[in-house]
Amino acid sequence: MASELNTSIPTRLAGGKNTTAEKLLVAASELMIERASIEVSLSDIAQKSGVNAALVKYHFGNKDGLLLALLARDAATEMSQLEYLISQPISPTAKLKLHIGGIIRAYYQFPYMNRLIHYLLHESSTEAADEVSKFFVAPLLEFQKRLLVEGIKAGEFRNIDPVMFYTSLVGACDHLFFGRHAMSRATGVGPVTDEVCRQYIKHMEALICGGVLSEKKAANGE
Repeated sequence: MASELNTSIPTRLAGGKNTTAEKLLVAASELMIERASIEVSLSDIAQKSGVNAALVKYHFGNKDGLLLALLARDAATEMSQLEYLISQPISPTAKLKLHIGGIIRAYYQFPYMNRLIHYLLHESSTEAADEVSKFFVAPLLEFQKRLLVEGIKAGEFRNIDPVMFYTSLVGACDHLFFGRHAMSRATGVGPVTDEVCRQYIKHMEALICGGVLSEKKAANGE
C-alpha cells in the first residue's frame, strides 16, 4: 500500500550507512541486470542478499520503497556531479558534451534505471512519483536551466526552452535502453554494448549541439 512507502529512505541511504539495507539494494540491482527486468520478487532479493525478506519492510516499507531507494542510490552519483560540472572553468559547450555523456553512461551502468523511473513515476504511488521528481527530475532540470542560461549569456547557445531541452535529451537517452527491445525485433539491432554507448554519445553530442549552438558557434564548427 502507498501508506507503507518510506519516502525518507532515499536520503537516509544516500551514504550507504546501513549494511543490511545496502545488501538488499545490491542484490536487487544485480538481479535486475542479470534478468534485464525490474520484475524481481522480494524472496529472490532476500535469497541473493542473504537477508531475511521481512527486513525489506523494516528498512523500506515495501517493495516499491526498496525500488525507490535503489533509484535514489543509482542516481546519486550523477546528481552529485551536476554542481561540480556547472562550476568548472570550461565553456558551456564543453559542459554540455560532458553532461550528455554522463547521462548516457549512467543509464548504461544501470540499464534498469529507465524502467524504474517509468514505473515509479507512472505505475507506483503518488508519494513515489513525488520523490522521484524531487531527487531526480527537479535537480536535473534545474541544472540544465542554469547551463542553458550560461550558454546563452556566453553567446554559445540559442535561446532554448529548458523543458523542451530536458525532454529531448533525457527522452533520447532513455529510449536507447527502453526502446531497444522493440527496435531489435524490427531492425535486428543487438544489445547496448560499450561500443554502442560510445557511438551514441557521439551521435547525441552532434545532434543536441547542432540544435543548441548559436549560428556563430556552429559556423566555427564547435
